[in-house]
Amino acid sequence: MESFGSFRRKFAPWNDPAAKPFISFENVTKIFGDFTAVDDLSLNVFNREFFALLGASGCGKTTLMRMLAGFEEPTSGRITLDGQDMRGIPPYKRPVNMMFQSYALFPPHMTVEKNIAFGLKQDGMAKSEIDARVAEMLKLVKLEQYGKRKPHQLSGGQRQRVALARSVAKRPKVLLLDEPLGALDKKLREQTQFELMDLQVKLGMTFMVVTHDQEEAMTMADRIAVMDKGGRIKQVATPAEVYEAPRSKFVADFIGNVNIIEGEVVKAANGEAEIATEKFGFHIQTETREELNPGQKVWYAVRPEKTRITREKPDDASINAVEGELWDIAYFGDMTVFHVRLDNGRTIKAASLNAVRRTENPLTYDERVWVSFDTDAGLVLTA
Repeated sequence: MESFGSFRRKFAPWNDPAAKPFISFENVTKIFGDFTAVDDLSLNVFNREFFALLGASGCGKTTLMRMLAGFEEPTSGRITLDGQDMRGIPPYKRPVNMMFQSYALFPPHMTVEKNIAFGLKQDGMAKSEIDARVAEMLKLVKLEQYGKRKPHQLSGGQRQRVALARSVAKRPKVLLLDEPLGALDKKLREQTQFELMDLQVKLGMTFMVVTHDQEEAMTMADRIAVMDKGGRIKQVATPAEVYEAPRSKFVADFIGNVNIIEGEVVKAANGEAEIATEKFGFHIQTETREELNPGQKVWYAVRPEKTRITREKPDDASINAVEGELWDIAYFGDMTVFHVRLDNGRTIKAASLNAVRRTENPLTYDERVWVSFDTDAGLVLTA
């Protein structure tokens, strides 16, 4: 069986012009009364991909998933799965299964084995085949010793695994997961993320997850679709691309922590630009791939971890540096985030990785400090 790592390293069908999408949303719109939940959305998902729909509550991500499952019909547009138009096909006839955050097991009378076997019995599968499939699923989710237990005798994480085993026991072509880890505590949620990734590769199945949790999407997905409140997709890309190369200030601001600085292009040539930031009171020298013109309004996005914070002004005059007062400190264990108030009242965030134990003379409140960053630290955004 192919390992998780070896599969993921070479899996990128979206970069292959000859690859055919497994799931296709073509100009899909869904309207409820006078509210547009999904607006003229087009999206391709590939076979064996772990795909995440990421957005705030009310952005249409669950509606999109429910349309694929057959619980809602598009107002307009088309959805195809493995080349088949899904229009008019009821949910029970679609090769899709859906797992919700509030996973419905059947206490108190059904054991774990009976929960997993439930859908197989509904399909009229022979008992010997059911027994073999249930045993296979229990092994897959590492619950071989728990088959005779009732749901109330399991932990939250174990119940989650049973729900997952039941969802994939019928071997659907696509598994849809709607906020699947929301009911778990942080440590168990992190552990389960990696278990889901490993399971998806072992099954060779397409997974689509709906989540508002950025960390969850960034950890598990091959690609992420970032959606806005208007039911539109703002960007589809790998987690690294979404974080390091957002196409708009919306995506940059939605994913992770970021300083977004509004400015105006002073000059631009040969992949370099100078940006005047009137509201922040300093000029930024930056590398850029954008075609920019003097006088053009832009936004400069730089992540706090791409900056440095020091008591002294950096000696290197070629880097960007601005002085301010340290007015807030957030300690996260692995990282410390500093909020620095500039002399004009604006705030910029810097971060420091706590790679070594620092106990002597740490930065503290009300100190004068410098925040600096290199010319390749940030990104110029035009939208």
